[in-house]
Amino acid sequence: MRDLALLPKAHLHLHFTGSMRVDTLAELADRHGIRLPHVLLDDDPLVVPAGARGWFRFQRMYDAARACVRSEADMRRLVAEAAADDAAEGSGRLELQVDPTSYAPFVGGLTPALEIVLDAAREAQAATGVEIGVVVAASRMRHPLDARTLARLAAKHAGDGPGQVVGFGLSNDERRGTTAEFAGAFAIAHRAGLLSVPHGGELLGPEHVEQVLDHLRPDRLGHGVRSGEDPRVLERVLQDDVPLEVCPASNVSLGVYAGPGDVPLRALVDAGARVALGADDPLLFRSRLVDQYRIAREAHGFTDAELADLARSSITASAASPATRARLLAGVDAWLASAPAG
Repeated sequence: MRDLALLPKAHLHLHFTGSMRVDTLAELADRHGIRLPHVLLDDDPLVVPAGARGWFRFQRMYDAARACVRSEADMRRLVAEAAADDAAEGSGRLELQVDPTSYAPFVGGLTPALEIVLDAAREAQAATGVEIGVVVAASRMRHPLDARTLARLAAKHAGDGPGQVVGFGLSNDERRGTTAEFAGAFAIAHRAGLLSVPHGGELLGPEHVEQVLDHLRPDRLGHGVRSGEDPRVLERVLQDDVPLEVCPASNVSLGVYAGPGDVPLRALVDAGARVALGADDPLLFRSRLVDQYRIAREAHGFTDAELADLARSSITASAASPATRARLLAGVDAWLASAPAG
């Protein structure tokens, strides 16, 4: 079997706080005098039951970690380490998702918070060679007008260059808010040329996927893993050619599926869906990008040729520059042409 860390790939579903290393979290908590729940610092992935109580526990852990990011230096460190970790796992393109709202009070507002991330992304790209774009994500837990504010901010920083905003997303508990009410924010982002990359179809089933397709016109769908539960909805996904950002370890940790083998990755791929694997929140799920490819190999029997196809899908679904896209795709071909280890 070939080394999955050497397989060139793109990483399209990674959250800013959730990308943090455990030792970094411990250091920041100590520096800021914050006492953390022990489960954030042990070696075990967070596992919660499906439903509102499970999500509440996940959100509580996420908020505790986010509260430790309290300065410009902290924010820059997270971006630099996320890029370095991706580089070590063969990722040549990272699209990092951030909601600047939570960090704004510590750095002087929404605009400085986003600009810090963008500037740090440019520095990290230069240091690691990983091409980085930023996705600004609104939260379903806040008013849709807040989403419009973020969409306007994202639009001001839209572009294809290093460390620019490439997409606009919508995250947090799918059971909260009304999808249609966020359509105005996505219209602003769409007019600015940003990719529409909302979450949908993980905590809720195919009916929610259809709502997202109807109202938010996604270019990619964050998760979307449950679209296969309704053949009609899956056919819409295929006809609209909407890639799915599937995060197997996340699905298990959040109680959507009992184990890695229960995630319908094989069924989605066999149906013709374009799938880009993502790590979502490695800090809580203790599972990084290569681990998702390992799940595909070990729990679903993907051959190296099929794993290469997954990597190609991640690259072609990204907003990577033409040069980066060509380089990564050539690297996938070279990886597959190399001799298997052992």
